[in-house]
Amino acid sequence: MNTQVSTIITIDHPAGLHARPVARFVTLAARFPCSITVRKLNGSKPPVNAKSALSVLTLAVNQGDTVEIVAQGDQAQEAINALIDLIQHNFEESTTSHS
Repeated sequence: MNTQVSTIITIDHPAGLHARPVARFVTLAARFPCSITVRKLNGSKPPVNAKSALSVLTLAVNQGDTVEIVAQGDQAQEAINALIDLIQHNFEESTTSHS
């Protein structure tokens, strides 16, 4: 069975999808055997491989931008759920300054 699951979500992280958030996003995506793509909805670029940090960075996703994440294959739903959770929890970063 070749399951495809997608979600549309807004990135609220102050830095958008840059550096540390991308590293966490890509690391999490890579744990799943399915193919995963991400696309910035208000951009003109095609979907990119969510398991490639460089590809995700080229989307230039900023705070407030909306992205579509599509997973296809084994564990697609689990992958989408995990990525939604990561985004909703601000990429596991606190919003306060680090001391």
